[in-house]
Amino acid sequence: MADAEIGVIGGSGFYSFLDDVTEITVDTPYGAPSDSLFLGEVAGRAVAFLPRHGRKHHLPPHRINYRANLWALRSVGVRQVLGPCAVGGLRPEYGPGTLLVPDQLVDRTKARTQTYLDGVPLPDGSVPNVVHLSFADPYCPVGRATVAAAARGRAWEPVEGGTLVVIEGPRFSTRAESRWHAAQGWSVVGMTGHPEAVLARELALCYTSLSLVTDLDAGTETGEGVSHEEVLEVFGRNVGRLREVLFDAVGALPATAKRACACADAHAGWDLGIPLP
Repeated sequence: MADAEIGVIGGSGFYSFLDDVTEITVDTPYGAPSDSLFLGEVAGRAVAFLPRHGRKHHLPPHRINYRANLWALRSVGVRQVLGPCAVGGLRPEYGPGTLLVPDQLVDRTKARTQTYLDGVPLPDGSVPNVVHLSFADPYCPVGRATVAAAARGRAWEPVEGGTLVVIEGPRFSTRAESRWHAAQGWSVVGMTGHPEAVLARELALCYTSLSLVTDLDAGTETGEGVSHEEVLEVFGRNVGRLREVLFDAVGALPATAKRACACADAHAGWDLGIPLP
């Protein structure tokens, strides 16, 4: 089954990315993804949209079945993934409404399965090999450049580069944690960017994060700190232009057959032990 070439994993409040869609259910060896896949067309490209938290936002970040989500997207033909997400700014200049396209990632999660290649047998009896793939540069350089150009085309100057630190959630950071994150030189903090990126790499998918700053994190400001209501309110104000940037980026990404980045050859020469969809 090959129904899409580009996947979008939507975050909070972004479940209406596509208007005219076909809803399909996809089974995976890792269980059910967060929701159905919604297939449609954007800028002449076949796109599969997956609500990261489920369409009713019933899945907190630490309970998302990330392995099933990425596997489901690949199984319908997706080879390039855009991952918009809400984040907190760790620097005063990265205030609400900032669009940051990170080039680095730090994992501060605690209990998330983050590999397919763990030697654990699958339900069909096949056994993945233990393979250590390169992850020095976690995001697709072509995808990052495409998103940045799309943002500029919509008069939204992005921050190109920076580090997204991913925490376990679902709570927000303490002030001490937030100040420590900032002291490391990291740029923004979120709860869902990992293990999406590493699982995409294991499946030889291009993955690009669009990190929308919805608040200054607790250690960057005074007052009561960030609230869930504040995050949703700022995301709602910016969802329209984020949608425009995503649409433009989808249209500008290279065709699957013309991918020239290292993502496409992430496991060239390795025996994974399991067939990929």
